[in-house]
Amino acid sequence: MKTPPESFLIFKEELKKARLEKERLQKEYEAKLSEMNIELDRLKEQISAQQELMKTTLEYAIRLEENLDTFKVEVANTPTMKKKSFH
Repeated sequence: MKTPPESFLIFKEELKKARLEKERLQKEYEAKLSEMNIELDRLKEQISAQQELMKTTLEYAIRLEENLDTFKVEVANTPTMKKKSFH
């Protein structure tokens, strides 16, 4: 049986190296992608928590404003107290 030409053996070896490099890069890519997805999930959770905090803060501010308006009406409707002496 004839031995294959040297150029074929070199090509075959280079092809094998290229496949191994492709596999290595694929694994590296998948690991990076996994890390980024974990980070993205963490950021989504933080954004959600911040949105909830903002919503709660706005609701509280609205409630305070309503209470202030009610208080202003009560003060306006209360007869003014004459100067009273506590002596």
